[in-house]
Amino acid sequence: MAALTRRNFLVGTGLVGGGILLGISFAPGRLATIRKQYKTKEASVLTTWVRITQDNRVSVIVPHSEMGQGVHTALPMMLAEEMEADWDLVRMEQAPANELFANDAVSKGFLLNGQRLPAILNPPADWASYKLAQLLDVQTTGGSSSIRFTGEFGMRTAGAAVKEMLIKAAAEKWGVAEDDCVARLSHVTHEKSGAKASFGALAEAAAAFEPNATPTLKDKKDFTIIGTSKQRFDIPDKVRGAAVYGIDADVPNMRIAVLKAAPVFGGHVAQLDKSSIAGRRGIEDVVQIKDAVAVIADNYWRASSALADLSVSFDAAGHGDVSSETIFTRFRAALDADDGKTNIVQGDVSIDGARALEADYKVPYLDHAAMEPMNCTAHVKDGKCEIWVGAQDPLACRGHAAKVLGISADDVTVHPLMLGGSFGRRSGVLMDYIERAVLIAAQVDYPVKVMWSREEDMQQGAYRPASISRFKAKLDEKGAPTSWENHYIRDEESAAVHIPYAIENQYIRVSEVDTHVPYGVWRSVASSQHGFYIESFMDELAHAAGQDPVAYRRALLADNPRHLEVLNKVAQMADWGRPLPQGRALGVALRESFGTVVGQIAEVSIEDGETRVHHVWCAADPGDVVNPDGFIAQMESGIIYGLTAALYGEITLENGQVQQENFPDYEVLRLATAPKIDVDIIRSGATLGGAGEPSTPPAAPAVTNALFALTGKRIRSLPLKNHDFA
Repeated sequence: MAALTRRNFLVGTGLVGGGILLGISFAPGRLATIRKQYKTKEASVLTTWVRITQDNRVSVIVPHSEMGQGVHTALPMMLAEEMEADWDLVRMEQAPANELFANDAVSKGFLLNGQRLPAILNPPADWASYKLAQLLDVQTTGGSSSIRFTGEFGMRTAGAAVKEMLIKAAAEKWGVAEDDCVARLSHVTHEKSGAKASFGALAEAAAAFEPNATPTLKDKKDFTIIGTSKQRFDIPDKVRGAAVYGIDADVPNMRIAVLKAAPVFGGHVAQLDKSSIAGRRGIEDVVQIKDAVAVIADNYWRASSALADLSVSFDAAGHGDVSSETIFTRFRAALDADDGKTNIVQGDVSIDGARALEADYKVPYLDHAAMEPMNCTAHVKDGKCEIWVGAQDPLACRGHAAKVLGISADDVTVHPLMLGGSFGRRSGVLMDYIERAVLIAAQVDYPVKVMWSREEDMQQGAYRPASISRFKAKLDEKGAPTSWENHYIRDEESAAVHIPYAIENQYIRVSEVDTHVPYGVWRSVASSQHGFYIESFMDELAHAAGQDPVAYRRALLADNPRHLEVLNKVAQMADWGRPLPQGRALGVALRESFGTVVGQIAEVSIEDGETRVHHVWCAADPGDVVNPDGFIAQMESGIIYGLTAALYGEITLENGQVQQENFPDYEVLRLATAPKIDVDIIRSGATLGGAGEPSTPPAAPAVTNALFALTGKRIRSLPLKNHDFA
């Protein structure tokens, strides 16, 4: 789990004395640049993703951040599979935040929507993807893209290309045909003669060959690593307490800075009296930037205690009268105006003589509430900047720091560390933690670890947007929907409002309402809102039609076999329709996001007036799965995250600022009340989907639909803690 520096990228364990870096790169000029910059007498360099040492160990260089999702294991599995490496000889290294390691595979995946191109089109597509990745500083971990894009377009291709190069090197060494050589368990063997050589022994010779941009990939039936459950590389260090997160950064001569920003977003420092804490033990400095102050001390406790006593005030930037109520009033006014930008127009929604239903749904702002509060360590000196941080996009952090400081990105070095949770908060959407850290560090001559308290973290978030969604639908005489209208607030992700159900007439549009509240992507992005909206309203239609909710959906999915199979599977898992104990009920929800279709059924009850979720069944079709244990863990994690939001999650505003401060008033689901979760994976063979986010959206509607079945009360707003079930 070593961090990858320039030196150990070249040398590292066992590399000195003839080890070699192998990888794949198809962008013209990139390979030449890497060879020029990284080649030494001790090491020949091919490209980016693979290093083979003389002792036959394979290091897979991963351009993604590890934040608990297991990507540092799954991606090496995909490369090792195609390379025919012995898994026991494989390790992982974090890619550096350098434009040469911009993740073109993610760019290509998004550009092609996960589809593969004909071989002849790959070279220009690879070039375009790399240039886009460079331009946008793409080294991101998010959008459930690591496996389905980097893995499919980068790691598998790199592994297969390296295998070809090793076989070619062996064939030339022995004077035999390449077709007579096979790679297996980190060795190449000439089966006719019995000659055998390790990858490590062949690596240097393999560097003489150019990688094949379109190597032959293995058939899934021949997989020996992909599809098996492997122990994750990150777990042992986490168990031992040896894993290094951003908050663990320890730099010589470092001080601690504790931050306080304007409580009303957009505000600035109005008054600051540094004398209020003058002379206090351990205090080094008080630093002011436009919207925040920081007390710098020799430890966190002294800095935070002094900050609490510091005389400082902020202006409200004209937002001091904003509240959650005024924001939702503006949302409703925008919907009442009955205009907005069209997303879908299909058929004619104005059908006479049909039964009509209308409903408004709403959700509040949500915080990410990661266990590790926001932090960033920075050292700015002599026109250069060095940063130690856990971030979802280290390369974007590098570019943002350079922009803030007005220096070249070449003068910024970012050391990527592990993330103690993120869920989108540490993405490139709002990089306030980078900006504030480097601006503070620029005012002193020593490294500074800038830390947010838990309260500051929660009140200075990048929140999932609050929104309202208005629905209208019409049913025919048999109860089937003939039209579907949806008018919603904020076009965060246009595809999130699309429905899988066969409804002939659709009219979907969006209205934008700006607020002063910072926006940030939140786990599953817009699907977390629209999953609740759509699946709740679909349940309303089923009950209005007097039909079973599963059967109702099933009838509308005849032309959508993946969704139908998932729905049928989860219904089978939960034994839908069975008699339930007194006071229990089931609810169902179905949602596709990030290429994975997920169905969930929740069993709930009301205990002491509060919702209790006893059991969640989850069927998921990601097309295929790399590490089953890891995939199941992500499904469970997403469900817990979704249930937390459904039951408790709510960020409210009064006088322009966030009211919640810490977990006592921003509750999360705990072990004592967590449900039993069963997960079943459907391997349909569809284009590979994501794992980190798709199980979050169905959680809320599965629970609220169960509550309707139990109580007859239709839940159209979250969280559930605000509803009275007594």
